[in-house]
Order: sequence, then structure tokens, then C-alpha cells
Amino acid sequence: MAPWHPHVVSVEGRFAAASNATLLGLTDKGERVVYKPVAGERPLWDFEMDTLAAREVLTYEVSEAMGLGVVPETALGDGIYGPGSVQRFIDEDEAFDPLGLVRTASPDLWPIAVLDLVCNNADRKLGHILRRGDGRLVAIDHGLTFHVDDKLRTVLWVFAGERLPAVLVTALRDVRAALDANLGNRVEELLGRAELLALRRRVRGLERRGVHPEPPDDRPPLPWPPY
Repeated sequence: MAPWHPHVVSVEGRFAAASNATLLGLTDKGERVVYKPVAGERPLWDFEMDTLAAREVLTYEVSEAMGLGVVPETALGDGIYGPGSVQRFIDEDEAFDPLGLVRTASPDLWPIAVLDLVCNNADRKLGHILRRGDGRLVAIDHGLTFHVDDKLRTVLWVFAGERLPAVLVTALRDVRAALDANLGNRVEELLGRAELLALRRRVRGLERRGVHPEPPDDRPPLPWPPY
């Protein structure tokens, strides 16, 4: 598949609940997308400015390297408000509430949970888990990822202490191999050497332990608000 280089030419609306500028747009090829221009990022004390778009894109690329397919295609693009992340819009099941799956520790959530461990997701809210019209789960909103410090905040602690499914241990091996190849260069180019080394450590640690960690007791384990 050829690399995707989206160019957003118009905006249909804005996702008002988002903390950063998050726009529903159309590309020059008529593709409906979610466009997050770098210019619309709000300053954060613990994440560098102008890096959230790169973190969104790298989460998609890690998901693909692991063979998970749970993040809609996301690329660095440009548009009427400048460069940013551009993600293919998903026609979601608007009646879906993931809370029931979380309460029952549905195995369908495991790929998202492990992706969050690998990417060090600091903001896995319930509202960031969607169900497509075909029934597949997808995960969105990955700007707060790949920090060098432990930042995991998630609503998926229901898996704490459980062994990772074998297929996801294999996925960890796959992403480790990808990091030894082009993906490692990509992370270093977009974020830096420190983020790459921290990512490698997380992958090796998860693969070695093979267990979902317990919630931390030195910082809030849940995002706020949880939805």
C-alpha cells in the first residue's frame, strides 16, 4: 500500500468535547477524516508542545507493527490550519458503551490494553474505545503517549495481574523486531532517542514478564474524567 499523505481542504465541524482542536474534515480526495492541527494543541506541563500529532501517528504505526489493527489509519498531513495528524473517520455504533465490556473483562479489549502498555498511554478513557458498524473495536485519541516516564492512566486495569494472551506476546516480539528495523528510526526521528529507548524497555519488560501490571500507588491510575 502506498504511503498516505492526506491534505485537508475543508472542515465540516469540530468535536467540541476535545481538549485540543479536533476537526471533522475532508481531504482533497474526498476522504472524511479527523484532523488535529498542531496549531490547535494546548500547552501541557509534561508533554512537549508540537509533538502530539507525532504521538498519534506513532501509536497507529505501533498497532500495525503488532498486527493489532485497532487504530484507524493515521498519518502526518497538512490542511487549512497547517500540519497535524489526520485519521480516517470511523462510522461508529453510536449506541455502543464500552463500560459493559470493561466490567466483564471482555477478551476483546486485550489488544487495546496491551497497545496502551506498549505506548504508555496516559489517557485511555472509555470514550476513546469505539465500535465500528461491523462490530470491531477501535481505539482513538493517542496524543498522550510515549512519555519517557511511566504515565499509564487507563480504564482497563481490569486485566491487572493477568497473563497476556499468547497471541499478544507474539505481537510484542513483532514490534520488537520492527523497532530493530525502520520503526525504531521513525520513533527517534519524530520524538527522540530517549522516547525510543523507553519504548524498547517497555516492550522488553512486557515480553519478559508476560503479565499486565498492577495499578500504580504513586500517581492517579485513572484518566479524568473516565469518559
